[in-house]
Amino acid sequence: MKHHVLLFAAALMLPVPALAFELTSPDIAEGKPLAMAQVAKDCSGGDVSPGLAWKDAPAGTKSFVVTMYDPDAPTGSGWWHWTVYNIPGTATGLPTAAGSGSQGLPAGAVQGRTDAGTAGFGGACPPPGPAHRYVVTVTALKVEKLDLPQDASAAMLGFMTTMNSLGKASITATYGQK
Repeated sequence: MKHHVLLFAAALMLPVPALAFELTSPDIAEGKPLAMAQVAKDCSGGDVSPGLAWKDAPAGTKSFVVTMYDPDAPTGSGWWHWTVYNIPGTATGLPTAAGSGSQGLPAGAVQGRTDAGTAGFGGACPPPGPAHRYVVTVTALKVEKLDLPQDASAAMLGFMTTMNSLGKASITATYGQK
């Protein structure tokens, strides 16, 4: 009996595992096709960035980065559709259309240059063929701010994000044209 009491007491002193960092969206879902709202205007879509919500960010989070990336683009290096950095660590999401100029981003947040050469959200528009994957990721950072020029490449943002990451959460949606 004494042995059981000691085991129970030891169990109470174990650290409680952290909750998993989670990303959700009212506009996109894991493994599901993108809605026409998230498709580029060049492909008859709305070019509207998805709304995002996150919770249970890692302890010590001071800022966030949000990206949307197509690893299947026929470029040899994928295609960056959206980059937003310096999102305050107190933020818990971005509203639908935040990257499309229709709704505001949190104070201090910066939309970086996409592979289309401009800042802001650029919807999906793959060439005809198999569906592409669109990976939307929120990364929690240990720094309050990434000191990057406004026209920094997505590769540079990716490097700085990786070097300062505390954790990330993603949703992968799909879209294809026949």
